[in-house]
Amino acid sequence: MTSDVLPWLEYRWAFDFPVGMYRAVLERLRGTPSRLEDLIPGAAPPLTRHAPGKWSAQEHAGHLWTVETLVQTRIGEFRRGEEVLTAADMSNRATAAAAYNDRTIGEIVAEFRGARARTMETLDRLTLDDAARVARHPRLDREIRLVDLCHFFAEHDDHHLALIRDLLR
Repeated sequence: MTSDVLPWLEYRWAFDFPVGMYRAVLERLRGTPSRLEDLIPGAAPPLTRHAPGKWSAQEHAGHLWTVETLVQTRIGEFRRGEEVLTAADMSNRATAAAAYNDRTIGEIVAEFRGARARTMETLDRLTLDDAARVARHPRLDREIRLVDLCHFFAEHDDHHLALIRDLLR
């Protein structure tokens, strides 16, 4: 079965919304662990099933946990006023090395939930002035605001949730 979810690297970014959307964007980030949990119960195919060279639903869930470290790193870079954000590892070595199919989905979701809670504690304390801070995103090769970064990661979350749902159909 071929997925009709747009590949991540084909997403296009405008980031032309007002910084005042910061709190609403945070709600999307805050809700990801619950939405992930909602996908899991009663999943018909095994969560570890995958096509050759593709990730399983469980590996997509684990990837969200893995990427949370990058989210936290980049938030820190904005807070310190750094000019360029840390580049993502586009080969996803950390996700591959984590062997998420050998873990339980309960562990993956719980660890992701804890990591996201720590991210939200930091983001909730920030102001709209903080959300308007700017740094260069290395892959996009453009300046983005912290609110844009949060939107970017919310889209990343939704992308992987859509892929998980697709795999579980």
